[in-house]
Amino acid sequence: MNYTITLQKLPAMKSSFFLALLRVLALHLSLALPLCGILASNPVATAQELKAKSPQTEVFHREELIFPLHPQHNHAPSIVALTDGSLLASWYRGSGERKADDVAIYGSRLNKDFTTWSAPFLMVDTPGFPDGNTAMHVDSQGRLHLFWPIVLANTWESCITQQLISDAPTGEGEIRWTKQQSLWLKPEDFSQEANMKLDRFIASLPNGLPAESEKEVTEVRMRLADKLFQRLGWQTRCKPTVLKSGRWLLPLYTDTYSFSLMAISDDMGQTWKASKPLIGFGNIQPSVLERRDGSLVAYMRENGVTGKIRMSESFDGGERWGDVSSTSLPNPGSGLDAVVLQNGHWVLIYNDTEKGRNRLAVSVSHDEGKTWASTRYLEDHPSGSYHYPAIIQTQDGRLHAIYSYFVEGGKSMKHVEFNEAWIEQKQSN
Repeated sequence: MNYTITLQKLPAMKSSFFLALLRVLALHLSLALPLCGILASNPVATAQELKAKSPQTEVFHREELIFPLHPQHNHAPSIVALTDGSLLASWYRGSGERKADDVAIYGSRLNKDFTTWSAPFLMVDTPGFPDGNTAMHVDSQGRLHLFWPIVLANTWESCITQQLISDAPTGEGEIRWTKQQSLWLKPEDFSQEANMKLDRFIASLPNGLPAESEKEVTEVRMRLADKLFQRLGWQTRCKPTVLKSGRWLLPLYTDTYSFSLMAISDDMGQTWKASKPLIGFGNIQPSVLERRDGSLVAYMRENGVTGKIRMSESFDGGERWGDVSSTSLPNPGSGLDAVVLQNGHWVLIYNDTEKGRNRLAVSVSHDEGKTWASTRYLEDHPSGSYHYPAIIQTQDGRLHAIYSYFVEGGKSMKHVEFNEAWIEQKQSN
């Protein structure tokens, strides 16, 4: 099915000064709080039980491209396991990104016990408008939820996140969709908090605000208070997180302000509301993990100047979030993802470089993010980009990562299947 939204184009937005402002603001406001975690030991099962239930004591790793190198732009994947044990991958493809009106969402299937993915098929296309980053989720009833933004006016600021639902996503070939809706979000007015942080930044300038910048700062303040800008521009990157309470958190971010918020659903994705935003000016594309005590951690891409993964915590189910800080983990301004394993360990997948996306790491934590005990590389090359990863764990305990694979000769999506034992195995040079 194709869905078309018609809306008059939004005016062009000045961004050069604003982006520079955000970068400096991020440097001044980053609190550099340490990663937090729960130290108490609370194993899910004994080692003997885990060994009896799954083959995770044996090191396992395999990888393949989902489709041959392709000349068009293929980017921003997601991956889910369907109820029949098959895997489904999604990504967008076209001649560009937000400025290319031919960009559409594609998918591919990997049947259980097979090692070759199906030929890519069209999942959704909004004719005349670019479709953006994909995020997928399979709910407890086996239904597939696809989230992605439609770009209305060829700017990230004009995005509206969409949701498609399939009641029977298994089988072969294209997905048959049964419901579609837009996520119309009305965040509480956050202009006062954001302006306070902006005031703090301006007051810290040794010589005050340059006269030539006053007009642009005024425009930024107007944008912060404008309901249209507050409600448009929120888009997906990482998969939803389902809390132990049953609540869904769909992580969203905006390039309008370079920060994040959560879309919250308490009825399995039927209706949505907005959390308070995570205001750090340079913290985007969050991935959310839940601790054993029910508190939440959001790890975020760095979009400022700190060069580190950003983080924030919530203690009320994702409604409100604390100050955004910087972790000790490097990030060159690229996407990441994370997952809580069946045994309670955490796995983070990210580009652990200061510059470039030519190295892609997976790290495991045994203490809910306080420390990262082992790190291993899915990719480590002098050139190329291996980025925008998504990661899940299937019922057999295996981890499945998918990421954009850009090398000389074309672009593809790469799928890697491995287990925790592979991460913790010492990597040879």
